[in-house]
Amino acid sequence: MDFQILYLELVDSTRMIQAVLAGITEQEARLKPAPESWSILETVCHLYDEERLDFRPRLDIILHRTAEKWAPIDPTGWVTQRKYNEQVFRDIKEKFFGERSRSLDWLKGLEHADWEASYLTSFGNMTAGDMFASWVAHDNLALRQLVELRRARLEKITQPYAITYAGDW
Repeated sequence: MDFQILYLELVDSTRMIQAVLAGITEQEARLKPAPESWSILETVCHLYDEERLDFRPRLDIILHRTAEKWAPIDPTGWVTQRKYNEQVFRDIKEKFFGERSRSLDWLKGLEHADWEASYLTSFGNMTAGDMFASWVAHDNLALRQLVELRRARLEKITQPYAITYAGDW
């Protein structure tokens, strides 16, 4: 694993998330293509909570405090418990990007990290490298979800015109 490449992937995905969120209104951020799907706002709230309660603190525990227990998380439950879709989109974007900036600064400060350091989780043994790689991959999942939601928005705002000529989705 090349730390610098994965670090830059996280930097780049942060920029991509910013770009995908550009031009989205508060109202549009709350729209769901289907009742069981997440909105753009819920996805950004999820990213915010994952940033501050999952990836960074858990990687820190694997690297520096293996005797500590991971705090429990409930990403799926938080969507309703924390009323994600009732948050203010502008505020939650600011919070997420602030946390991401703190994470990038923290990651940049890691010197001589032992990426083979491991921690026994309910998922099995996880190394620091596994956690960092998963963090980067999680951004890809979020980007895919946000792009799909942005596409659903586009389908709505282009009505009554068809976008089928663009190609299969």
